Amino acid sequence: MSDQVTRTKDSLLDRLGRRLARKLRTQSSGYRPYTPSDFPTLCRTLEPGDVVLVEGSERISNAIKYLTQSTWSHAALYVGDALPMPEDGSERPRLVEVNLGEGCVAAPLSKYESYNTRICRAVGLTGAERDQVVQFMIGNLGLRYDMRNIFDLARYFFPTPPVPVRWRRRMLALGAGDPTRAICSSLIAQAYQQLRYPILPERRPGGSDYAQKEILHIRHHSLFAPRDFDLSPYFRIVKPTVEADFDHRRLIWGESH
Repeated sequence: MSDQVTRTKDSLLDRLGRRLARKLRTQSSGYRPYTPSDFPTLCRTLEPGDVVLVEGSERISNAIKYLTQSTWSHAALYVGDALPMPEDGSERPRLVEVNLGEGCVAAPLSKYESYNTRICRAVGLTGAERDQVVQFMIGNLGLRYDMRNIFDLARYFFPTPPVPVRWRRRMLALGAGDPTRAICSSLIAQAYQQLRYPILPERRPGGSDYAQKEILHIRHHSLFAPRDFDLSPYFRIVKPTVEADFDHRRLIWGESH
């Protein structure tokens, strides 16, 4: 009897969690990219293993941007042609990402054609190491977030939660510690940590006790945020327009009024 009650309770929590996740993934009104997208140049610039940061437009995106004080609310890994073409002839998926309510999935690059994006490229990797990162992400396709953990979801309905700054990053840890519960940036952090590749700097002597503890805490993959790849001294920021032999002399300016 107790097993039946437990299963019923888990089922109810799971359905409630999925409903909360759908609401959190609804689009915020009025999103417009700050800069125009040059999607063809983006496609030509990306290399397997690149981290693609996205300025999301969902309700949960606003909460993540607030909690991390960053433009970037989502991260995906570019895998190039490692995944097969779909049988229906649609666009080849070239990104692997973790989405709330979906888990770890593959997606076409055109999904973010109209969004502000940033390419973060790990410096010094060999081709074999890049492939290892790609295969780690592909090997985790199907990984799902346990929707029964509704308390993790409910807190994102408060885009500006009244909590001290030092606690905000910890609020990002969806089910921290459980390998079946992942957010976008934590799985990518795991992919690079398997190579023992650094993302954030090592702790240095000095500073407050809290600052030192925080750096150690952030190192755990479950607490990596999308902006950490942007801030990392070991990832190069790649701007497609600049990489494509940008020449300001070729720009055509409108007349000032």
